[in-house]
Amino acid sequence: MPDTHTISLNLPRFGLGGGPIGGLTRDMTNEDARKLLEAAWDGGLRYFDTAPWYGNTHSEHRVGSFLREKSRDSFILTTKVGRLYRKPDRGFDFESSKWRARWPGGLPMVPNLDYSYDGIMRSYEDSIQRTGITRFDALAIHDLDIRHLQTEERVSAAIGQLASSGFRALSELKGASEIQAIGAGINFSGYIGRFLKEFDLDYFLVAMPYTLADQSILHTELPLCEKHGAQVIVGAPFASGMLASGAGPDAKFNYAEPTAEARSKVNAIRAVCTRHSVSMSAAALQFPLGHSAVTSVVFGAETDQQVADNIAAITEPITEGFWQDLRAEKLIAPDAPIPPSAA
Repeated sequence: MPDTHTISLNLPRFGLGGGPIGGLTRDMTNEDARKLLEAAWDGGLRYFDTAPWYGNTHSEHRVGSFLREKSRDSFILTTKVGRLYRKPDRGFDFESSKWRARWPGGLPMVPNLDYSYDGIMRSYEDSIQRTGITRFDALAIHDLDIRHLQTEERVSAAIGQLASSGFRALSELKGASEIQAIGAGINFSGYIGRFLKEFDLDYFLVAMPYTLADQSILHTELPLCEKHGAQVIVGAPFASGMLASGAGPDAKFNYAEPTAEARSKVNAIRAVCTRHSVSMSAAALQFPLGHSAVTSVVFGAETDQQVADNIAAITEPITEGFWQDLRAEKLIAPDAPIPPSAA
């Protein structure tokens, strides 16, 4: 496998993630979803990332409905593969199922993980049908990890399935110019190196291991990405909410109840933000772009006002002194690169 390669996926610095649009925490109305997407568009965002998993396909339906009205060459659209959906079996109580609990505002559809050639091709075709858009800029392998597959044996089997047939589907789509790039969604440290040993990937969408609160892949997998020429897109820059909302009673960290240690760290970060008159959202959004491997940051939002606030936070001035105080208090790694705009 070559150490470096080039791709033609030219991403803007910021994009909108489609998770909340699928109904991550509530039953968002179609009108509210459209207002959110309109706020993103009106604010200048032209990169949209979605997935079948988001809302059990609801996000793809909504993102597609909005973007179909735009010129196809005016935006970048990425989605993911690895799950196929079907209606619940007769007698299955979907409303009491884990799928409803995971996506309170999602559609009543049941997923099945499938990384085979046929599964990936069908996933791609289903996404075209749901969005009504016939060209995606990139596809990412989604959630091939211990959280979603539950055991190491199942993770290894899924990687084997991908290696034996599934990745060939992605390579064929890229070779036929159906997509420009192949990526993988990463939720935990340790997987980037594992993927790069097996697959020639163009990018990683990293959700959690490189944020303002956690730089666990700084010295390990980010250098690997640079060595192999793989772009890094940071998703979930708010660590599933707490780096935007703070460590309140309803806060989530890594999509779960935060530990006392996580709450303490976020409270300490917020104190430095207050001292420097910097919003924590601005710090969380801007921080990842300090690293040369990171090309883009994709954020989610649940309302049109949150989108507007996040877009404003993108350009909020942050001084070098703020980042140096975070370093001095050991709230970020001492050698974590800071954004160029702050230098």
